[in-house]
Amino acid sequence: MSLMMSMAAFALVASITPGPVNIVALGSGARFGFRASQRHVAGATLGFVLLLVLMGLGLHELLRLWPMLTQVVRWAGVGFLLFMAFKLATDNGRLDTKESARAPSMLYGALMQWLNPKAWLACVAGMGAFVADGEARLVWQFAAVYLVICYLSVGCWVYAGTFLRGYLSHPAGMRWFNRSMALLLAGSAGYLVWA
Repeated sequence: MSLMMSMAAFALVASITPGPVNIVALGSGARFGFRASQRHVAGATLGFVLLLVLMGLGLHELLRLWPMLTQVVRWAGVGFLLFMAFKLATDNGRLDTKESARAPSMLYGALMQWLNPKAWLACVAGMGAFVADGEARLVWQFAAVYLVICYLSVGCWVYAGTFLRGYLSHPAGMRWFNRSMALLLAGSAGYLVWA
């Protein structure tokens, strides 16, 4: 398999599998629709690619020198996941309220990636596998492949949420969905605490 195909396969597996960013994308699609959720998709993609490039250009050395930074990111991620879970669990499920008028922003999507331990692990593992010597050309090549695949992968989760939107038009159904997503996010946070 060529290097590009290997990079693409890695990016697809890391991007399309369930995780906090994809759970929020699913919920955003269900609540706000496909078009309104594109800011989250773009922010999550750009945030991840920036993290990937920085990791490839030397951020991993900083983490090796100061391992405490890894713990800070981990606990910030746990706190952020629990905050999002709380917001979903306490949502009233109504699609027409002023509170629910705005889908997650680009900044929110990017911040989620920077606080997402799955994203950090994917960056470290991907750079270790494909750009171990830190060659800038390969870093940028991997980032370009990831940009396309991550955008499409997170977009698939939004699309799936949009499909569910028709089934969640009643507040009780949306509350059930939001609480299910909150449990998944809390479970992700719990995994990070005990992993």
